[in-house]
Amino acid sequence: MENEVVSKNFIEQIIDKDLEEGTYETVMTRFPPEPNGYLHIGHAKSILLNYGLAKKYNGTFNLRFDDTNPTKEKTEFVQSILEDVEWLIGDIKDNLYYASNYFEQMYEYAVKLIKKGKAYVCHLTPEEIREYRGTLTEPGKNSPYRERSVEENLELFEKMKNGEFEDGACVLRAKIDMSSPNINMRDPIIYRVARMHHHNTGDKWCIYPMYDFAHPIEDAIEGITHSICTLEFEDHRPLYNWVVEECEFVHPPKQIEFAKLYLQNVITGKRYIKRLVEDGIVDGWDDPRLVTLSALRRRGFTRESLAMFMELVGVSKANSAVDYAMLEYCIREDLKMKKPRLMAVLDPIKVVITNYPEGQVEYMEASNNPENEEMGTRKVPFCRELYIDRDDFKIEPPKKYFRLYPGNEVRFMNAYFVTCQDYITDETGKVVEIHCTYDPETRSGSGFTGRKVKGTIHWVPAPYAVEAEVRLYENIIDEEKGVYNEDGSLNLNPDSLTVLKKCYLEPEFKEAKKGDSFQFVRQGYFCVDTKDTTEDHLVFNRIVSMKSSYKPN
Repeated sequence: MENEVVSKNFIEQIIDKDLEEGTYETVMTRFPPEPNGYLHIGHAKSILLNYGLAKKYNGTFNLRFDDTNPTKEKTEFVQSILEDVEWLIGDIKDNLYYASNYFEQMYEYAVKLIKKGKAYVCHLTPEEIREYRGTLTEPGKNSPYRERSVEENLELFEKMKNGEFEDGACVLRAKIDMSSPNINMRDPIIYRVARMHHHNTGDKWCIYPMYDFAHPIEDAIEGITHSICTLEFEDHRPLYNWVVEECEFVHPPKQIEFAKLYLQNVITGKRYIKRLVEDGIVDGWDDPRLVTLSALRRRGFTRESLAMFMELVGVSKANSAVDYAMLEYCIREDLKMKKPRLMAVLDPIKVVITNYPEGQVEYMEASNNPENEEMGTRKVPFCRELYIDRDDFKIEPPKKYFRLYPGNEVRFMNAYFVTCQDYITDETGKVVEIHCTYDPETRSGSGFTGRKVKGTIHWVPAPYAVEAEVRLYENIIDEEKGVYNEDGSLNLNPDSLTVLKKCYLEPEFKEAKKGDSFQFVRQGYFCVDTKDTTEDHLVFNRIVSMKSSYKPN
């Protein structure tokens, strides 16, 4: 038997080569979020990729908060990120780190660079620094403070640390090459003066390291072998390498870039999501119309469905956009064999079976999941008064309409053949009640073969029904117009949320708990809302409809 060929992505090929050549003895990866907002589905790709690589190579995975910019960071965001990561991959507390815990070491490495003549304190204003930096086609020019002595720079940097300069008065810059074709290498700022309260270190520091300086040091201190990031950091890689080389780390990490996840017609930008939250357009960062991980979790998406989605998307070096329908396909695939299929009527209309004995109740056997017999069956009460969905009845049906209309016979799912005899309307002409008769010989499972009907509809027993609120979600973006208007504002879909107040569900739903998910027969998959559901008010979020426009390869 021939050996099976295992296809590996380009990152795995790099890791294999590094291990084979002895560059590294093990594999250590990390996910380094800045706690300035909630994680979204793009972050899930990075988490699952880095965690998956560590697991595949029997290595280590760290979660590290890149908390070097306290102006935008909050404890709320730290907590939400912890919850999201642990939801995706499990307990991470033994491998949890904070960049701010390395501030002392970062300061010492900055001092080391000054002593090596590789960093200097600069008093140019931010505007002057931009002017001196040059352009993509013109080299920059040296700062007049570039040739300060080591002793002077050490003294000035110490004063920066001690709070003897006003915010923005000066910065510490790396001394690299102002004529470099890569603008990131033109003496980048590595420390700035900023009197800001930090969520972890309080008011201990009034200087903070810049990301491009701090990040490679954090990786190196932790022993990260492969620093995997998205493509926008590709131009920053020479600076990453410069920092770990000049700081003289014995086993420096290697930065590798991969393509971000772009989902069509969704909002992932933190500033846009923040605006939606602050303007009250959505119900917080976890509004089920968003693709933050907390929103996806609240809506009813599973970690397994996200893992399946990321597997389908794959890992590449080229940016591309993915259809949201692929994500919907993954959640349908994950839930279809796991979840019970119960009857729910979202737009109810009452049916009275006039020849059914008053007060009589029968219990009909129904499969919990026809595709998974191991889930067993349940008993559903059938009686004289029922609810059906309004869409399942027409006074004047269109062609090929096989549901209920005057004179037509259909099967009530798991029950009897029923024929519409009459209906009652209100003063506006809206149908409020349907009168039917049933054939007692046609009970489901009885083996009746006398005749066939083309339509089968679901129903709920009126006296035993569970009342619920159901929320139907559509894309928050108007897909026909695209994400943004010409002025940069968002093209919001006014119909992104429909709230149905009086829906009726079969009695099995009495046992539903927050976070439980089900298939509503013929409707889609729904999840009990974890935020607004109370003991006397059941709220369901639609996860995804039954219809799919995505076709897997």
